[in-house]
Amino acid sequence: MEPRAKGVLESSLYVDDLRAAAKFYGQFLGLEEVLREEGRHLFYRCGAGMLLLFLPDASCHPSHVRQQLIPPHGAHGPGHLAFRVDHDEIASWRQRLAEAQIPIESEVRWPNGARSLYFRDPAGNSIELATPDLWGIVD
Repeated sequence: MEPRAKGVLESSLYVDDLRAAAKFYGQFLGLEEVLREEGRHLFYRCGAGMLLLFLPDASCHPSHVRQQLIPPHGAHGPGHLAFRVDHDEIASWRQRLAEAQIPIESEVRWPNGARSLYFRDPAGNSIELATPDLWGIVD
């Protein structure tokens, strides 16, 4: 049998302010911080995967861990990431965003019944809170 990828282990976004990113992803979204390197990155646990937040200019060069090459990571401009939420949490998230004065750019009810809320993080990345049935995923 041919090998195949089994899931997304880590996803990266690029931010311009690690302090603002920590407040947003750690405090507001409630993700668990795993690793921080001032001036370079923040890593968060998110369910069974990891969210890596990089400063693009600091991560566009190769780095080394225990003398092993880590290729450059880096992009400029806004990206997109969708977090999985339950249907019964949508109203609570809508209220939480309003209380934090984070505007909802769009709220979508998909043809299959899935729901999404779209908004921006402090760096301008498009963040989505989506129910897993968007992609036919059921628990």
